[in-house]
Amino acid sequence: MKMVLIIFVINIVYVSFFTIRMILTLKGYRYSAAFVSMIEIVIYIVGLGLVLDNLNEIQNIIAYALGYGSGVIVGTKIEEKMALGYITVNVITAGIDFEMPRLLREKGYGVTDWSAHGLEGSRSAMQILTPRKDELKLYDTIKQIDPKAFIIAYEARTIHGGFWVKSVRRGNLFK
Repeated sequence: MKMVLIIFVINIVYVSFFTIRMILTLKGYRYSAAFVSMIEIVIYIVGLGLVLDNLNEIQNIIAYALGYGSGVIVGTKIEEKMALGYITVNVITAGIDFEMPRLLREKGYGVTDWSAHGLEGSRSAMQILTPRKDELKLYDTIKQIDPKAFIIAYEARTIHGGFWVKSVRRGNLFK
């Protein structure tokens, strides 16, 4: 039974490291990803070795599979907490709203706004850039100002220019 638990835990740790390495690689943190991959492969070899040495024990194979699946969940939870990168949030208000862009700018968000036209009339449209770690706080702020706002978010892959980038580099954002 002890072996089953060890295999299970090793695979949770392995797959969590795998998930983190993939995220780091996709976000461009290649040196951190390389370091994590060295730890990941050692854990993988140890776990797989334990299973292969005991292939006749079905519970070890089951523990390996359960650990793998659990590791996916744990790894994604860790990635959510790390919240690397930036998101772009597009907001469309229920009507013309001149206050929301100002209020969001006062909170440190980079906001570009313009007039838009929807099926039911005039709207305000905004594009807001924020670090992923502040994503939920931004949604809450938007919903407090306009509970009916239409919100779409996506990952910002490349950022260049503008006051916001300079603020991020100086560490002045949200202070």
